[in-house]
Formats: sequence, C-alpha cells, structure tokens
Amino acid sequence: MSIVRGAGILLLGLWLLAGCDSDTERGSNNEAHQNAATSNARALEFSIDLDEAQMDWVGAQVFKNECAGQLKCLVHWNKGEPFPSLGIGHFIWYPAGVEERFVESFPALIQYMHQRQASVPDWLRELDEFDAPWPDRETFLAAQDSAEVAQLREFLAGTQGIQAEFIVERASRSLAKVVAAAPESQREAVSNRLKGLTSTPGGLYAVIDYVNFKGEGLSPDERYSGQGWGLLQVLLAMEEQNQGASVLEKFRGAADQVLTRRAENAPQDIERDRWLPGWRKRLQTYREPAEMF
Repeated sequence: MSIVRGAGILLLGLWLLAGCDSDTERGSNNEAHQNAATSNARALEFSIDLDEAQMDWVGAQVFKNECAGQLKCLVHWNKGEPFPSLGIGHFIWYPAGVEERFVESFPALIQYMHQRQASVPDWLRELDEFDAPWPDRETFLAAQDSAEVAQLREFLAGTQGIQAEFIVERASRSLAKVVAAAPESQREAVSNRLKGLTSTPGGLYAVIDYVNFKGEGLSPDERYSGQGWGLLQVLLAMEEQNQGASVLEKFRGAADQVLTRRAENAPQDIERDRWLPGWRKRLQTYREPAEMF
C-alpha cells in the first residue's frame, strides 16, 4: 500500500483466530492447513491518519532520536556493529557476506524511493548486488570524503519526508501481523492496546518509532535466550504495568522492561553498559506533543 504525504493511511490486515505455534506455522505448506486458517480469519482494521504536519513531526522526532538532528549522522557506522546505518531511521544495510539477526531495511527503503520516483544516486542504481560497498567499519571511515558518501548523505538529507512515509508504511503494515503473532488468549488485549495507542499523536509516534527502532518482534532470529524485544513483546508486557496509567505510559514502561531484559540477556556488555541508557532516553520521547495538531 503506497502512502501519499499528507494523505490518510488505512491498513486492512487479516489475523488468525486459530492458534498454532510459530515453528509449525512457518514450516507448513499444507493446503488444508492454509484453507482452515483462511476460513478462521477475520479482518482487523487499524486506521492511521497523518496530515502533513503530523508526518513532519514524526519524521523530525525519528531524525532527532537517531541522529540528534545532525546531517553527518545520516550515513553512519556504529562501533561494534558489522553494518552501516543510514537515513533518519538508521536503516540497516548489510555488506556482502554479512548475515545478522537484525532485519535489513535500507534495500526496502531504496525500493520505496524508486516507487516514489525519488532521484536515487546513480552509483546506488548501478550496484550489481545491492550490498553495502564497504566490507567493514574501517573501510567505511576511510571513504568518508568520497564522492559516493557525499552524494548518499545529500540524497538522504533531501528525502527525509519520503523516509518518514516509509517508516509509517512499514509500521502500519506490521500491526495486523503483530496481533496475529500474539498468543490466541491475548490477541484481543493486544489489539485493543494498539488501537488505544494509534488513536493519539504521541501513541502513534511511539508505535511507529518503536517498529523502526527495534522491529516488530516477529523474527525468530531477533531473540536472546529465547526472548524478543520488538513491538509484540512490548505490547504483551503492557499487561504488567500500572493499571491506572495511560496507554502511552504503559507502553513506555513496558518498553523499558523489555529492553532492559534484552540488555541483560545480551552476549556483549556494550548493550547493557552503553546502549541501554540511550534506549531509555529515547523512550522518554514517547509522549504526547506539547502542541496538539
């Protein structure tokens, strides 16, 4: 579903009423199983309406979170990571031969740019295999003054609005899949929490940003000690929050709980010692805007 800047966004998704574990669901190609699942499906509608001012606000918030508003950060490679992070959402781009647990998102962004007829730099268009052209961080840092990096940074600086659209589209497409992946006994509660969040600008921003920030929580590879850290895991953890809190306060508290658990389970101390404080700071932006639209 394409999104035109300033237009409404409507997601129509299907989610299964019949529960089955993720391993069985992923591995099954049985026609009878698929037909039974389809016959037990119903439509789940999430209406997300963003006007131009709201889209600008969401994009600005994500850019501030990822880059502190600094243009040089649009083309970046974090210490301790085997891939660069690009754009206002720090979209991941793997070099050739790198396979990590995190969902790669930069190729999908460029595909979206093509659909939106954005002027993608020629050297990106001409890549035989769409892999990051720098094999490691050292090579990337050595190329900081190259024409290719300059063009890429300029391109990403000039397409922030389209990147915000891409982030919103990715989040909106994810919602029904996230509800479908919840345990059957908790699907209605998860759906209601999402509806509550997406009914306010601050809650909608929190959902959109968290999906971009830590993913949907659906990939079996994005786990430490069998525990994920995506949107689904946060929505499930909201049940444990103070029942007198607002839905956005519950989301913020649940996200802190889930990310703390990830850092404690991580094999590298950097997640607990360096990254977790930054993640918590980001969560504190999950509030209603000072000026309502």
